[in-house]
Amino acid sequence: MTSVQRPTWTALDDKAVAISRALAADAVQKVGNGHPGTAMSLAPVAYTLFQRFLKHDPKNPEWLGRDRFVLSCGHSSLTLYIQLFLSGYGLSLDDLKAFRTADSATPAHPEYGHTKGVEITTGPLGSGIASAVGMAMAARYEKGLFDPQGKTNLFDHNIWVIASDGDLQEGLSGEASSLAGTQELGNLKVIYDDNRISIEGDTHVSFTEDVSARYRAYGWNVFEVAALANGNVDRDALERAMEKAEAATNLPTLIRLKTVIAWPAPKARGTSKSHGSALGADEIAATKIELGLDPKDTFIAPDDVVAHARKVIERGAAASAKWESEFATWAKSNPTEAALLSRLQKKELPVGWENSLPIFSSDKEIATRAASGKVINAIAQILPEFWGGSADLGESNNTTIEHGGSFLPSTSQMAGADPYGRIIHFGIREHAMGAILNGIALHGLTKAFGGTFLVFADYMRGSVRLAAIMDIPSTFVWSHDSVGVGEDGPTHQPVEHLASLRAIPNFAVVRPADANETAIAWREILTRQKPAGLILSRQNLPVVDRTIYASAEGVAKGAYILKDSDGTPDVILIATGSEVQYAVAAQALLAAQGVQARVVSAPCIEWFNQGSDSYRESVLPSPIRARVSIEAGIAQGWREMIGDCGVAISLEHYGASAAAGHLFKEYGFTPENVVSAALSSIKKASR
Repeated sequence: MTSVQRPTWTALDDKAVAISRALAADAVQKVGNGHPGTAMSLAPVAYTLFQRFLKHDPKNPEWLGRDRFVLSCGHSSLTLYIQLFLSGYGLSLDDLKAFRTADSATPAHPEYGHTKGVEITTGPLGSGIASAVGMAMAARYEKGLFDPQGKTNLFDHNIWVIASDGDLQEGLSGEASSLAGTQELGNLKVIYDDNRISIEGDTHVSFTEDVSARYRAYGWNVFEVAALANGNVDRDALERAMEKAEAATNLPTLIRLKTVIAWPAPKARGTSKSHGSALGADEIAATKIELGLDPKDTFIAPDDVVAHARKVIERGAAASAKWESEFATWAKSNPTEAALLSRLQKKELPVGWENSLPIFSSDKEIATRAASGKVINAIAQILPEFWGGSADLGESNNTTIEHGGSFLPSTSQMAGADPYGRIIHFGIREHAMGAILNGIALHGLTKAFGGTFLVFADYMRGSVRLAAIMDIPSTFVWSHDSVGVGEDGPTHQPVEHLASLRAIPNFAVVRPADANETAIAWREILTRQKPAGLILSRQNLPVVDRTIYASAEGVAKGAYILKDSDGTPDVILIATGSEVQYAVAAQALLAAQGVQARVVSAPCIEWFNQGSDSYRESVLPSPIRARVSIEAGIAQGWREMIGDCGVAISLEHYGASAAAGHLFKEYGFTPENVVSAALSSIKKASR
């Protein structure tokens, strides 16, 4: 890690910290709501980080060589916004005045893609620090792509995090922090704001553990910094701890920093009220007197202070220019790696990469989880940026890259350990896996996936939702998708999960019907570069004979006519995943009765809805009101597609411990029941 010469701390820096505290109080007071206390007490911490430690270029916020900063306690967004203002990222004083108001650049919680300098959307506590683990993992994996021999420090940078008591109380952070220790992520530096206050008051009503001991047990370096006698942050001691953290590249580091919330507000400091409420005009005036500021002034930002703080622009520009010069030299000496990096920065895929995807024969059945495993390994041969794993279920959901090596630190004694390995062992930590995938996606260059059983998507929902909010290409692989799980019983048989996941805006739920649909689904997920969940079967499924039925290319449109009727359809049968086979069989039975049925495979309703009106009408003509949906889950969401005359063959209760074939038959997932439903729908439509 390149050492940085830190400028001498001056009276203007002290004044900048005081101004930062006052701006936090004023911004919340103006809008009438928010979280002033933490932003006030953390002002010296954030200022020290942005001015003296963080490797960044405010005028080039996407600089590849930059450190990343994650404000895990997103409710304290002013902690970040004020430093972005002072550092010259483009935020203005008016933006701070517009805090938490409509269309402002300073929303209540930091939003990725909305405000320059914001690396990640945070708010749900624990998610930021967990995704920071993903960023740190991504940084190491990328190092392996471009500089596995360690000949340059171009690809070495830190992930800095500010986290709160609330972050460390959430189980998500514990899952991720445990894995970070195992991975020995020396590029991860967390400053823990130990102010012992939350909304309900003293955190000791529920949180009395020794956090330092816990993190040491995880395998982290831990440095403790006490507050000064007057309650203020001991900034000098903090800086010494940050220097130690910067030098500690063997393990992740936690700096446990004692602070007093809302310091130096005379009455509000150390109180839960200051956590989530405006301080009031009188208290703010008294605070400004404590800070040596004029109590009559609001949104104070003296030119000399701003100019001093924005010298970081010059330092950042010099650092990035030096990096770019060194990078140019490296690129000449490493043309293959440089070409790869250029492609990844452009978010491009190699020309013709999709030709490597396997094509499956219809002569034998194969579970879509097994087909996905073969597709994953084919993709891995072409895309070095492609890596991933599962929550201890690699053999079950087929997420292992053969001969990929286990992503583990160089000190690991485990078989196959490789610091740049392609197989991520997340452990039984579904929520952390989701958040880590988000962090990897946000880091920007590689494509990672993580797998578990669909029923455990419940444990991941917060992370999946954040991926959708941020519109990042996190890929979730969920196998064992229905009562087809069989004997494991209702605890492992998803029923409501497909509908629940489809309810998440901007998230694609992809449930392929066979092996070839699975291959095209993977192609589309990687090409679209959007958040998606791939839903796969445990049990073997027929591979559709594409010489008789339509091409699996239809997956790209979300839903397509798999097999049309001989004439105008009397009824449309719409199915997903393992239930498509029942629609196909029912079509033949209906034809024997003189009923014309169209079979539609609908692997991704979201992609279908994004298509043109004309295409959707061609697949589901509005005059044909007789429709049947067939899916082994609750029917919620299908009414929109099948209409008032439609019949949904669904599962409106939990499953049981029995063989898959027995359960499908008992619950009505048979060709005969599809026929009955089709006739019923036709009758409704004729009224």
